[in-house]
Amino acid sequence: MSTANRDDGTNAMLEEFREFALRGNVLDMAVGIVIGAAFTAIVTSLVEDVIMPPIGVLVGGIDFSDYFVQLTKREVIYPTVAAARQNGAAVLAWGSFLNAVIKFLIVAFAVFLLVKQVNRLRRLLEGERAKGPAPPPAPPPEVALLTEIRDLLKARS
Repeated sequence: MSTANRDDGTNAMLEEFREFALRGNVLDMAVGIVIGAAFTAIVTSLVEDVIMPPIGVLVGGIDFSDYFVQLTKREVIYPTVAAARQNGAAVLAWGSFLNAVIKFLIVAFAVFLLVKQVNRLRRLLEGERAKGPAPPPAPPPEVALLTEIRDLLKARS
């Protein structure tokens, strides 16, 4: 294969990739991913700093992030997941999993609310487009009466 053919194939592939990358959907997706990453930090803080402490107080001051089942090195009981992992014990960290599930539910609910509002706005805009331009308002009764009189006079003449 000659270099000219290879260059044409590479150029065509680069052109195709550029078309793909510059489509509106891809750019929208990229913006969504960046915003999603920033939103994840907010949700993490919301769950860990706002939601879980009151739940922990309600269930007796329990911090769910340190709930775990120690699977190995059971001769030593470690107080935290971090301590167990640091010492090489295998752990089933179900408290961290519970926090992750709560974070997911919050994100899913927020996305649901966002999509619901966007769909409502889209239906509203599509409804206005389907109606077309609004008809002109009806003239006041005096103008309607004068128009009727004018039409009657025209008919007589």
